[in-house]
Amino acid sequence: MKKKFTLEIANPCSENFDQMIPNAGGSFCNSCAKNVIDLSRKTNSEVAKFISENKEKNICARLKATQLEEEFQYNETSKINNLKYAAVAASILFISNNVEGQEKAVIDVTVNCAKPAYAIGKVVTTQNKEEKISFFIKGKLLEAKTKKPFDKKTYWNLVININNSESAAKVNAKTGEFSIQVKVLKYSKTLTVTIMGNDHYLSKTIDFDIESVKNNVLLQNVIISSDDLGRIYIAGGLGINYIDKKKTREI
Repeated sequence: MKKKFTLEIANPCSENFDQMIPNAGGSFCNSCAKNVIDLSRKTNSEVAKFISENKEKNICARLKATQLEEEFQYNETSKINNLKYAAVAASILFISNNVEGQEKAVIDVTVNCAKPAYAIGKVVTTQNKEEKISFFIKGKLLEAKTKKPFDKKTYWNLVININNSESAAKVNAKTGEFSIQVKVLKYSKTLTVTIMGNDHYLSKTIDFDIESVKNNVLLQNVIISSDDLGRIYIAGGLGINYIDKKKTREI
């Protein structure tokens, strides 16, 4: 059965997520002594999967403002159906074991293997489409309307990550300049750029041409609108509004 729901934040938290301590379960908040799960970087299907697996828990999560406007869904299988499936599977296994025990017989199988053929000539190799190349991307992060760096008072600690590189690069608050090392599939035509900081987040795809990489460096400015750099909130007590039952649950 499909379960549809939306998320809500009754009381947004004012704690600074960037100052929390990352760990395997999220980031630990000293203020409330619990983990904050970062859902802001997950897709809708990943969020739905997380909620379906943790809906009975008390969750503190970090969300993009736009996620509060999204509708999510997951498939919920009843425990009764799971027991029925398990019983049927056990019955089939029992029957097949009995049949196998009754009908075992010695079968003489002769396999004729063809002799290997050898040829002399040039060795042909195929290019690996999964081959990755490493290089640096250098440029400026600019605001789309002004074509200038973002206001350093409001966006003073922005970082940029491209293609999930091992570490993000800090954006110079004054000049907008950044430099980051990335690994890209050799035949890739796009790059995934992620901007984070000051409780803001944006992920977008930009065009990429490997021919533009010169001396192991790609000069590439990233131009985005401040309107698209969405706010991120931290929720204490994530609210789940089930659409099919018209009921709100708080976990």
